[in-house]
Amino acid sequence: MSTGVTDQADHLAENETENEVGPADASAERLRRWRLVLGGEEADGTGCALGGRDAAMDGALSALYGKDGKARAGRERSAGLGASAPSVARWLGDIRTYFPSSVVQVMQRDAIDRLGLSTLLLEPEMLEAVEADVHLVGTLLSLNKAMPETTKETARAVVRKVVEDLEKRLATRTRATLTGALDRSARINRPRHHDIDWNRTISANLKHYLPEYRTIVPERLIGYGRASQSVKKEVILCIDQSGSMAASVVYASVFGAVLASMRSINTRLVVFDTAVVDLTDQLDDPVDVLFGTQLGGGTDINRALAYCQSQITRPADTVVVLISDLYEGGIRNEMLKRVAAMKASGVQFVTLLALSDEGAPAYDREHAAALAALDAPAFACTPDLFPEVMAAAIEKRPLPIPDTGSPGR
Repeated sequence: MSTGVTDQADHLAENETENEVGPADASAERLRRWRLVLGGEEADGTGCALGGRDAAMDGALSALYGKDGKARAGRERSAGLGASAPSVARWLGDIRTYFPSSVVQVMQRDAIDRLGLSTLLLEPEMLEAVEADVHLVGTLLSLNKAMPETTKETARAVVRKVVEDLEKRLATRTRATLTGALDRSARINRPRHHDIDWNRTISANLKHYLPEYRTIVPERLIGYGRASQSVKKEVILCIDQSGSMAASVVYASVFGAVLASMRSINTRLVVFDTAVVDLTDQLDDPVDVLFGTQLGGGTDINRALAYCQSQITRPADTVVVLISDLYEGGIRNEMLKRVAAMKASGVQFVTLLALSDEGAPAYDREHAAALAALDAPAFACTPDLFPEVMAAAIEKRPLPIPDTGSPGR
């Protein structure tokens, strides 16, 4: 059984004991909890029978992790849901009743992987029953080309729900962080009188205070940028859409839409495998962006960077964000030469091995180290850290790289 699900069975067993049966004999309670953790015939030796909610919860676990499969870590249950879409839909409803969302999502991913339920996700009633999350969106996108028309609207509704939830979580902080960075990067040091930012000018010159005259000598004037509402920065998001990058594609599409909504940033979104597709004209709707991707296939980072390089008109005001695990199928040396050329022209180049909550993925360490040698360190980035990374790139200051011990730092 999955460790997370085992822990949750134990947790629910403990809670239910406290809530329904009150103080119980410690030995009997230990047997009951072992019975829930082991499940099925493996629990015969406990001498403990389950009833009510305990039995229903055990049945939901047994349907996915039954005893017939190969043992893993000595106690693994194997597949047992069968191929019936209605029974799967009922099971999905059961696990949402007995487990919290985080565990439901783990069980759904296990069901898709272990039982080959990808084809069942093509059925509308199945989609309506699942607990939507980033991983499910990735699965739906990989099935997009095979999806019947009767299912596509339901799939889009599922994807839209996840995207809207992510936007609510990420948009406000991203806009606030980047607006501050843009304001700071736009300040000028030789402002006209009516463009002087007096508060910041005074703060910057406090060390020049003359007590005898009770005044400050403003040796350095700080002013507002005169074109504060014009485009100040160009951001190009270059996203690897190979199958292993599914979660990163979802998050990057949401961030792309958020950045595109800011008038002071001109955002371009490019996805690639062995071909390159510019989805910039769809950035007003990240759901359209996601359904414009095609997860899977090979990888040609060099070709993607060549296209991005051709779109740069103001290198000193451009940030290129490559999101890839760096398993290059194209010309390695040309890829590195392009990165070096962009940096030499003044481009701020950021390499993210992943943009997700899952930590550092598998990646090509040789390529990561080569990029680090070009002062373009590669690192995994969580969605919560992404605004800070972008703010640092915009202000041309060191990136807030997590301490992961990666050789790509």
